[in-house]
Amino acid sequence: MTMGWFVTGTDTGIGKTRVATALLDALSRRGVRVAGMKPVASGCDPTADGLRNADAQALLQCTSVPLAYGDVNPYAFGPAVAPHLAAAAAGVRIDIATICTCYERVAGAADAVMVEGIGGWYVPIDERLTMADVARALGLPVILVVGIRLGCLSHALLTVEGIARTGLPLAGWVANGIDPAAALFEENVAALRKRIPTPLLGVVPHLQSIDPTNVAAHLDIAPLLAGSRNPR
Repeated sequence: MTMGWFVTGTDTGIGKTRVATALLDALSRRGVRVAGMKPVASGCDPTADGLRNADAQALLQCTSVPLAYGDVNPYAFGPAVAPHLAAAAAGVRIDIATICTCYERVAGAADAVMVEGIGGWYVPIDERLTMADVARALGLPVILVVGIRLGCLSHALLTVEGIARTGLPLAGWVANGIDPAAALFEENVAALRKRIPTPLLGVVPHLQSIDPTNVAAHLDIAPLLAGSRNPR
């Protein structure tokens, strides 16, 4: 039985990878065989082995089982643009069934998998589908990363509403300090705690070091272990 979660965020650049790698680190330190996955990534760099994404590579570095990069990141695009635009420019169709097949291989090798989305909840992957459809197809509980800054309250609550509409459980959320100058940081976190009816897995301050172990010190994975066992 493999545990799995889908990590989404209120926007792009709000720390999904930082939190996902920290959660993998925390689980690994409990003896859990872990794996990370980034099904769709743009802004990838050309290498001798093909396009590679920094977020996917960070997840792979925190993975404790051998995996092929193509299973961790089946869709990699060069331009740092929305995935439906990147895919169209590359002449590629992002196929959810292919993502699910890759997930099955990753999950078959590990005890726990963190699947990181791209951008926010409703980022398009083609003319009709979004990352929410990917999450729905995988059938995983969701972890929401909220970048605490001006405007985050509405963004967070709209995302919570969107997750509920998709029919997936919200396993927990993380308040991530992305702006050292953010006003009323604690007040914003308190406002969200009152309005998001799922466990707060941690409040991550703005850190000089984003090493996964350092970030993991601010997270509590107990609610995830207690509440999420999803066989695939």
